[in-house]
Amino acid sequence: MKVLNKDELQIAEGVLLKHLPKSLKVYGFLYGINRNKPSTLEVIVDTWPDFKVIICRPDPKNKRALEFMKKVTYYSMDQQILRKMLTEENAIDWSTYFLMAGFDISHAPMLKEVSSDSEVNSRVYTLVHLLYLPDSSHLLTPAIDSELESRISSLNHSHVDLVNKTWKFGGNEWGYRIIKNLISNFPSCCIIDGQGQPVSWILVYDYCAMGMLYTLPEHRGKGYAKVLVSTLAKRLHAEGYPVYCFIEEENVVSYRLFKNLGFIEDPSYRAAWFEFNF
Repeated sequence: MKVLNKDELQIAEGVLLKHLPKSLKVYGFLYGINRNKPSTLEVIVDTWPDFKVIICRPDPKNKRALEFMKKVTYYSMDQQILRKMLTEENAIDWSTYFLMAGFDISHAPMLKEVSSDSEVNSRVYTLVHLLYLPDSSHLLTPAIDSELESRISSLNHSHVDLVNKTWKFGGNEWGYRIIKNLISNFPSCCIIDGQGQPVSWILVYDYCAMGMLYTLPEHRGKGYAKVLVSTLAKRLHAEGYPVYCFIEEENVVSYRLFKNLGFIEDPSYRAAWFEFNF
């Protein structure tokens, strides 16, 4: 097992590029880290340079890691090597609460078995579709009139409270810190009203996925979500970011929205978030 250094992270990003879309979540983390976005993660592999498993985990040497929810993300090309890393090589700390985020759902039985053997409880946090846009030619752009176009902007620090209050997983101090970090360091897009306040918005997570899409109830039904997704997708493509999102299984409205804009899905792949030690 090896912790990757700065140069090795660049190489690993190139390797993961060949395994899209299934590697997108880890690829997104590495994309951000390699472009000097703030991170509290360290990245480990089973062997180097020909790795089969790559894991992003909280960096024990980073004091800021304690300010954020403990999350572990991985991409695996070999389930047996992954199992060995989780059971014999202390790849993750089973002693505290953490989320295992965006992993291949086919690994769920193995993860449940490994955690049970470690006497750690686990449960499904959410199941999701992975939708992505291979290139901008797939994007179906809605018509935008000049009045609406003039109201498209980016979020700033004064909007953190509003986004936190409306985020399904926010509404607390932990959510506030996450959103402040995202608005400060990653692209965002919003539509503002006559007073310059956001009425609809979308952010980019630290693993470079689009998310937190939300429109205030009194402003729905005007096509704002379509405009924001297509505007941000074009911007991300232009800047070299991967363009993708995770949509929770029960969120049929968002799933249809992204599909209708040209995002595609690998039908053989589903992702999940699990909680451990809850």
